[in-house]
Amino acid sequence: MERPAWAPPGIDISVPSVSRMYDFYLGGSHNFEVDREAARKAMEFMPGLPKVMQANRAFMRRAVRHAVDNGITQFLDIGSGIPTFGNVHEVARAADPAARVVYVDHDPVAVAHSRAVLEGDDGAAVVSADLRKPADILYSPEVTRLLDLDRPVALLLVAVLHFLEDQDGPYEAVAELVEALAPGSLVVLTHASYEGIPLSEETAGGTVGVYRNIRNPLVMRSSGEITRFFEGTELIEPGLVPMPLWRPDSPAEEEDPYAFSGFAGVGRKA
Repeated sequence: MERPAWAPPGIDISVPSVSRMYDFYLGGSHNFEVDREAARKAMEFMPGLPKVMQANRAFMRRAVRHAVDNGITQFLDIGSGIPTFGNVHEVARAADPAARVVYVDHDPVAVAHSRAVLEGDDGAAVVSADLRKPADILYSPEVTRLLDLDRPVALLLVAVLHFLEDQDGPYEAVAELVEALAPGSLVVLTHASYEGIPLSEETAGGTVGVYRNIRNPLVMRSSGEITRFFEGTELIEPGLVPMPLWRPDSPAEEEDPYAFSGFAGVGRKA
């Protein structure tokens, strides 16, 4: 397999990556054939996966605008993935040019491309780190330089927590991150669930099996289990809801049925 010129040296391009699969679903070009093959297999069970990813991105943009409207101009985006149009720093700065953003990912391609996109940008940076090790994120030079944790921060965990199994300590990791944030901070997250998918659980389980086979288990949690991630915060209206129902810009009935797969919510730390 020929290595593309943009692929960072040292990465195994024969192994699928969830961030590159996500990029493929969104119509991006920074993915390999192995990623496309895995994504197509997943779409054999859930053909609406691109609609799910688009709903994730649309929710993220609405939540970022909400944060800026409420005076928050600092953003910590964990599991940020490969840069695409309408990234957090672009959305935030459209509302407030002074917004500062730190992206975090552990995929080398995502990190490399984020650094290329942000080159020369003094108000944004990327950290190569894993959500399972919050201290590596919170005490990174990039976070220390750009974010004042004594002031409110919007913590984004969009489409990432469902890739952590319970044995990885996802609830503990989120709690450690929230504990480090100032009062008034926001926790913005989306999470996959069998609830709301316009398919039987058995059929949707085929997609879960694809991710398990590439050693990136996709954990489908219930709405109650997802709500637990907001401990230490108060869910703001409309609470934990399917993504298109969180403060929509257009009538939700116009959305594709697959867009309602999974949940979104924003919690405010008291």
